[in-house]
Amino acid sequence: MVNREAALRAPALDKADRLPAKISSLRRCASVIFVGIDWADKEHEISVLDHNGNELTRFRVSHNPKGLEILKKRLLQLSNDPEETLCFLEINQGLLVQFLLEAGFPVYPLNPKVVDNRRKPSGAKSDAIDARLLAEIGRSDFKRLKRLNPDSQHIQELKMLCRDQDTLVKDATRLTNRLTACLKEYYPVALELFSEITLPVSLNFLKRYPTLEAARSASVQELAAFLKEHRYPQRNLAAQRIYEKLHAPQLQANPATVRAKSRLLLTTITQLEQTLAEIKAYDREITRLFESHPDSVIFASLRGSGPRLAPRLLAGWGEDRDRYENAAVM
Repeated sequence: MVNREAALRAPALDKADRLPAKISSLRRCASVIFVGIDWADKEHEISVLDHNGNELTRFRVSHNPKGLEILKKRLLQLSNDPEETLCFLEINQGLLVQFLLEAGFPVYPLNPKVVDNRRKPSGAKSDAIDARLLAEIGRSDFKRLKRLNPDSQHIQELKMLCRDQDTLVKDATRLTNRLTACLKEYYPVALELFSEITLPVSLNFLKRYPTLEAARSASVQELAAFLKEHRYPQRNLAAQRIYEKLHAPQLQANPATVRAKSRLLLTTITQLEQTLAEIKAYDREITRLFESHPDSVIFASLRGSGPRLAPRLLAGWGEDRDRYENAAVM
């Protein structure tokens, strides 16, 4: 029987282990510098403070290999020891964070809400001000902050796959909404034929009969044969029901609308089918990665977790069992 609580909390780190070894007491280490980095897509604003809060330098670097190497060089000129160069940002992942970690700089992610609250009294907002604010928060709140301990490549890949799949699910929802809106403009009865518009049988029906005129040309026998191809239950009764719905009085769109919207329909279906197929492919890869991780049994055994939620719990929790103080924080 898995002891879930013990498994999730172990191995706990000693409080001192969370700090760089040389600066467990900041008051005794005047060589420590605090680096606030205001991240942006193209450029990063940097502000560096000493242990007394004096700004040693302020500069800007580009978000490219040359710019990040300049950042590394400038920081090492101020402190020869990367462990004494504490970096504070509002992000906890990405190429910039990866570069800092690989260079040996301790990284401390800051909660954006905390930064916003500190900014509110003055209301001032600029990249330079934000960079200094990040450094000041890092210096004043250091003992309460947690150093970023990067997860293994395994967990990082699982986390990115889960996030990317969530994006694909949103894309599928957007395409489904577009498909529904398109049908309402010229072929609304198609929305009543099957329980869900995204079912393979429904999408294939629309591809075979993209207009009301095309659907009405099909006999009951042809509709039954189509349903048989899709192993549809009670296909003869269903074919008769669909036939009657199609031949009931309908609002008719003009020919121009039918031609234009049926084209959009087929284009949208192509995109939607590809997206739905990729979501299933992501499911398979996420499941493979999840089940190959030694902690998967813990998260799979949690009540209410399923094939989608359990991998996301593992990805979110990661392998640093001291990252979150309790379940509420998680």
